[in-house]
Amino acid sequence: MVLREGLVALVVALPFGIGAALGAAEDPPRAAFRFADPAIVESSGLVFTDGLVVTVNDSGDSARVFAVDPADGRTVGVTRWAGEPVDVEALAPAGPGEVWVGDIGDNTATRDTIRVTRVPVGRGERQVEGAAYDLAYPDGAADAEALLAHPDTGRLLVVTKSVLGGRVYAAPERLRADRVNQLRPLGGVMPLVTDGGFLPDGRHLVLRDYSRAVVLTFPRLEDVGGFALPEQQQGEGLAVTARDRLLVSTEGRTAPVHDVRLPAGIAADRPPASPPAPETGPSPGAVPEVPEEQPGPRDPTQWLIGVGLGLVALMVLVRSLRPR
Repeated sequence: MVLREGLVALVVALPFGIGAALGAAEDPPRAAFRFADPAIVESSGLVFTDGLVVTVNDSGDSARVFAVDPADGRTVGVTRWAGEPVDVEALAPAGPGEVWVGDIGDNTATRDTIRVTRVPVGRGERQVEGAAYDLAYPDGAADAEALLAHPDTGRLLVVTKSVLGGRVYAAPERLRADRVNQLRPLGGVMPLVTDGGFLPDGRHLVLRDYSRAVVLTFPRLEDVGGFALPEQQQGEGLAVTARDRLLVSTEGRTAPVHDVRLPAGIAADRPPASPPAPETGPSPGAVPEVPEEQPGPRDPTQWLIGVGLGLVALMVLVRSLRPR
């Protein structure tokens, strides 16, 4: 019995252990503020808009978003939207006074569709319907915790989370509420992505895991550089506040939110990625595209690991049921 429980705990803790092993800041800066609201216990998504920090709890909470004053960490507004979310994991900017809520978590990879909902945020209490849109992956269900919105066009990206590496998917430029919107794969990224955001130039994005962040070009997803984040209990939030500054949050009651500056030489101090040639490039303001990644078969390594863990668990179970 003890062995079986230990095995289950090991499987559940594996992603967190790997994330922590990737490194933490040697000299973590002081927190910019702490969430004062005891209802904010699992800050997962993070957005900075209209001078407020907007966050949402991880899966298990009701359909609500918190607006927080960064001056003192107090909650100054709560938006509740209609519906019962499955596993909310992320937020993305949706223009002044609005955010996208990403109901995109799927630890067991069994959901046929995921959902994003556009809701207003700000000071005060409000109850809204929320404009909801269903999305589907072209190559099967996947877990995800990062939702990004391009600063020029608002086009959404979903970044999946896996021990073996995530993948970036682009939503259609115009979402439809009357049908499932098909996501398009753009390319692979780092493992265990827990959040991300675009830099203001729209040609770089930053992704984080539990302890580090990486800046990538967009849309080619070329690695510009990585850096350690402040040590956190379970870092799952990231918001871009300026061309070279981020806010990062973590799960936990009265959890700290850190202000992080991008290291010199990364993105903010580099020229933007070269745009396509005028005769073949997109119109001004459009998101530059890359050739669609062919879905093809998924990496069999993940399945082999799963099968191996399943066999070990089965052997432990059989042995525990033998007469003594």
